[in-house]
Amino acid sequence: MTKTIKILGTGCPKCKTMIAVVQEVVTENNIDAIIEKVEDIMEIMKFNVMTTPALVVDDVITIKGRVPDKKEVLEVLK
Repeated sequence: MTKTIKILGTGCPKCKTMIAVVQEVVTENNIDAIIEKVEDIMEIMKFNVMTTPALVVDDVITIKGRVPDKKEVLEVLK
């Protein structure tokens, strides 16, 4: 089953780092996922997130306000 991964952030360096980490984990572990970058502040606010970056997996906020390491991302995606 394909996972829907959304990375919420306005394009700051932390947001870009999170995108890179998530993409690496998905690629390295052959995870069936669609990665979507959400930069629109109105869309981000729909998730009630005040600190970015945030990682949303299948519409559930899993990590917010920091960049996780690859191990943590893998645990969230399993």
